[in-house]
Amino acid sequence: MQKKTSLQVATEPGGSWVQTERAAHERWAKLAIAHPRASALLHVLLARMGRHNALVVSQKVLAKMADCNPRTVQRSLEILSRNNWIEVRQIGDSGTVNAYVVNARVAWSGKRDGIRYALFEAAVLVSDADQPDRDDIGMLPPLETIPALYPGEVQMPTGPGLPPPSEPPLPGFEPDLPARTLEDTELS
Repeated sequence: MQKKTSLQVATEPGGSWVQTERAAHERWAKLAIAHPRASALLHVLLARMGRHNALVVSQKVLAKMADCNPRTVQRSLEILSRNNWIEVRQIGDSGTVNAYVVNARVAWSGKRDGIRYALFEAAVLVSDADQPDRDDIGMLPPLETIPALYPGEVQMPTGPGLPPPSEPPLPGFEPDLPARTLEDTELS
């Protein structure tokens, strides 16, 4: 019996909802009749897109998620793109890893005010099977962490501070500007 892998995307608190426009929802029903695999793939994309309507993922992983072959995914993506359900932004040379941006007039997650920035932020879905170091993933050392401030702590230095110190010039590098002495000013 073959083990099915489940690929999950961590969602933000309150980020489990995807909303659709009523008219788009009705067009989606027609898409499901005319192109059932494309409609199913759109569900996969929407279920995993970030709060700015985009998902970066390989076609190979999409094929696993939609339980179909990669050529079916390619045809479905072409249908979705041609009919303005999604926009595809290629990442890399091969064209098999892309950012898929869901048309914000169709569906969105989170607040509606962030949709105009959909091309600039995405959830990234990566399968461990596609990683060259997949056998070592569990044994990799932890990443360095950025120190965090805990309640009651303050970042150092803090406060108004002191003016920068005034340093005397290095020997031999004194400014060579004309100077007036007190005697010169009294004669003028």
